[in-house]
Amino acid sequence: YEARWGLYLHPTLALTPERVPLGLLDAYTWVREPGSIGQEKDPNRPLEAKESVRWVDGFARVNALAEQLAVTRLTYIADREAAIYDLFVEAPCPERGADWLVRVQHTDRLLADGRKLRAVIDAAPVLAETSFERPASNGRRARTVHQQIKAVRVTLKPPARPDRTLAEVTVTALLATEPDPPADDDPLDWLLLTNLTVDTPEQAIEKLSWYLCRWQIEVYFKVLKSGCRIEQLQLETRERLEPALAFYMIIAWRVLYLTMRGRDCPEMPCDTVFAEEEWKAVYLVTQRKPPPAEPPSLNTMVRMIATLGGFLNRKHDGFPGPKTLWIGLQR
Repeated sequence: YEARWGLYLHPTLALTPERVPLGLLDAYTWVREPGSIGQEKDPNRPLEAKESVRWVDGFARVNALAEQLAVTRLTYIADREAAIYDLFVEAPCPERGADWLVRVQHTDRLLADGRKLRAVIDAAPVLAETSFERPASNGRRARTVHQQIKAVRVTLKPPARPDRTLAEVTVTALLATEPDPPADDDPLDWLLLTNLTVDTPEQAIEKLSWYLCRWQIEVYFKVLKSGCRIEQLQLETRERLEPALAFYMIIAWRVLYLTMRGRDCPEMPCDTVFAEEEWKAVYLVTQRKPPPAEPPSLNTMVRMIATLGGFLNRKHDGFPGPKTLWIGLQR
């Protein structure tokens, strides 16, 4: 919201392809200066002076980390705000550094040969089909989504900049469309760009599954705002807010980590992520008997903690969510 003041936070959350959060790689904070509202869309203003530079800086930090990790691939995934040409130019060769995958807001981008991006990818054949479950959000019900995926390799025409000349960049465009959406809902269509090549159906489905991981940042923000209630902090200066945010971001990560790790590795011993005094105290309170000599499974312990937050733990209740877990951890 451009008219709002205060301290703004832009974290980079690390996830596995299974959506288990590993921690935060970066946290970019900024404060708007008086008179800065409206300057974000000024074409004559250099990128370094805009708030959107946070996306390029975020990729640069992930890329620097990727160069230090010899056996780990990092892919920078972001939504439509990050569809900045400067970020596309930063992409390294696939053999070194980080890759990127970004959703595009404007589908009528010009290509180097004068054609429009959307027209070119619309004419491409369907490469793959996939289905996934969309969670409920913003008043919309949860439902199954079936999408068709197309992929083309294109060269983008660089935008004109008064302060610099940008080179052409070749990217892969992925179009995921929902051909038969429910009558009471809009189709779920996404146009994604990536520096990686996509030649097979398996590669196309893989890239789409990576983009679906981005939803975890929304869950993380929900824990940070509603669970940790960071927006209710009565701190007035940046020097006090930033340490408090750093502390609460670790707590929010742990809530989300326990939620996902309990589903990903339910039989893992709970003492791998809980201290002895933690799990034994929870066992005493919830089971009303002395704790066992061997620690119970992680799934068992997560469910015990979630019951303190209102989780009923009935036979068909599924896995506890982050809300009951954060309330349980507080209690």
